[in-house]
Amino acid sequence: MTVTEAKRSDLAAFLRSRRARITPEMVDLAPGPRRRTPGLRREEVAQLAGVGVTWYTWLEQGRPINVSGQVLDAVSRTLRLDHAERKHLFWLAGQALPPVAADSARVTPEMQAILDQLGGMPATVGNSRCDALAWNAAYAALFPEIAEAPEDERNTLWQMFVKERWRTTLLNRCSELARAVAVFRGSYIRHADDPGWQDFVRRLCGASADFAQLWARQDVAEPGPRVKVYKHETEGEIRFSTTSFAVSAAPETRMIVYTPLDDRTREVVSKLMG
Repeated sequence: MTVTEAKRSDLAAFLRSRRARITPEMVDLAPGPRRRTPGLRREEVAQLAGVGVTWYTWLEQGRPINVSGQVLDAVSRTLRLDHAERKHLFWLAGQALPPVAADSARVTPEMQAILDQLGGMPATVGNSRCDALAWNAAYAALFPEIAEAPEDERNTLWQMFVKERWRTTLLNRCSELARAVAVFRGSYIRHADDPGWQDFVRRLCGASADFAQLWARQDVAEPGPRVKVYKHETEGEIRFSTTSFAVSAAPETRMIVYTPLDDRTREVVSKLMG
C-alpha cells in the first residue's frame, strides 16, 4: 500500500468514526426508524453538508476524488470536528488547512493567568493582525494608549503608525517599523482574500504614508526576538528584549514578553505599576 493509499484508508476510517458519534438529535433530525449502526447515515451527512450523496460516499470510501477546502469545511462543521480533528481531516485529504480568522481567537483564563504571573515583565497576547487581545498590569502601565484604546484601535500597527505619540516614544523606530510590516505581510498572505484584512490595510495606507511606503516594499519576515528602545515621557530611555511564543491553544495567536535589559528599566516598570 502506498502512502497515498494509506491516507485514503485512514480518511475513510476517520470519517466513519466521526459520523458514528453524531446522533440525529444533535443536528435537529428526527430519530426515524431503528438504525442498524450508531450515528448519522451517509446521506444525512451529505444533506447537512450540502454535498452530493454519491460524492460523500466516495469520499468516505477513500476513493481518489478531487476535494476542495470549502467542501471539507462543510463536512467538518457537520461532523462537529474540533480544531485538531479539522486539521487532521485536511491533512488526510491532502489539502492545506485554511487559516483561522485572526479575530476568532479567544483568550482563556489560563492564558490570562500566565500573563499575570509574569509580574514586572510586560506581556501581551496578540493575533496575527497585531490586535492586542490581552495583557498584564506591567504592559498596561508601559503602554496605556493600547490598553485604554477603543477596541478597533487596540492594534499595535495602528498605534505605531497612526498615533503621534509613537513618533517620539519608539527610538529605534525605522528598523522596528520596517520589521513589523514585514512580519505582518507574512501573516497577510494567508488572509489576502479576507475583506476585513483588506480593509485594515487600506485604512492603514490611507492613515499613514510611512506604512504605505513600507507596505509597497513587499518585504516578508517571520516573528522573532527583538531589542526595543523607548523614550518614556517622564522616565527617559528604557530598553527591552522581546520574545514571541506561539500559543497552541489559540491558532495564529502569540504571547509577546518584554524583558527589561537593565536594572534601570526594571525600576521604571516597577515605578509605573505603582
